Amino acid sequence: MPSLVPAALRYADQVARSGSIQRAAKELNVAASAINRQIIQLEGILGVPLFERVARGMRLTPAGDAVVTLARRWHADERRAAADLQQLQGIHQGHVRIVAMDSHVNGFLPDVVQQLAREHPRIALEIEIGSTDAAGSALIGGTADIAAVFNLSPRRELHVLWSAELPFGCVVAPHHPLARERSISMQEAVAYPIALQSRALMIRRYLETRHGWLFTEGQKVVETNSLQLVKSLARSGDYIAFTSELDAAPELIDGSLTFIPVRDKGAEPQTVSIAIDGRKPISRIGRIVAQTLTDNIQRTLARVQLERSL
Repeated sequence: MPSLVPAALRYADQVARSGSIQRAAKELNVAASAINRQIIQLEGILGVPLFERVARGMRLTPAGDAVVTLARRWHADERRAAADLQQLQGIHQGHVRIVAMDSHVNGFLPDVVQQLAREHPRIALEIEIGSTDAAGSALIGGTADIAAVFNLSPRRELHVLWSAELPFGCVVAPHHPLARERSISMQEAVAYPIALQSRALMIRRYLETRHGWLFTEGQKVVETNSLQLVKSLARSGDYIAFTSELDAAPELIDGSLTFIPVRDKGAEPQTVSIAIDGRKPISRIGRIVAQTLTDNIQRTLARVQLERSL
């Protein structure tokens, strides 16, 4: 990196250290005539001599001593600035392990990867897809740095960097009989076949706890651990699926699914969170990745809500 300290100051400093222009020239690997010319020009600008030319070399004058002190202070500031720049460069390189949900794969996650590759190409990502329970365990066990998950249960070891509430509802195809409803009740929803997510996901546990009657015999239900299959069944128009706007964001944005909030009293909103292990500080590159995740989720939700308002 080229020095930010003017050449005349650097040369004057080295002459003061070396005691002569010839020795300074050898130290700097610069022609003695160039050093002498720079010092004479600086003396001319300042209007005072910086050195006494003596038989054995060069000796600082009081004015020269003040200028060399300034030069050395600039050198120190330059070194600190260079260290700061190196540190700033260092935060853009490293390895971050993320745990995300199945629905994120064809949602905001590709945009996160592409944005980081474009803006911070030295950050290496390792992305694992798992359940909320698996994500929490990975953070606590040290096998993940950041989790982007739904319905994270509060735990003392976990720290939530950002969280947002998502209305609880269901998705249906645009030609489904419920598609034009502004909201529905659970009783209205269960009049139609349901595609259910597996018990590994929090939304299913919520349904079992609050609406256990959904699972009575005779109710037409398809159960799967694949959210992609759940959404595909909903797109067919033959099923409804209980989920969040973020789970189905790509389909809501492209119009292949419609979101309908559930209006039942006590229907709890879902949550999406960016979380870390609260027992240790997050790294600077971790903060970059966490903020990128947050920004992309917020943009995705804003697009979904814009589509709903049209």
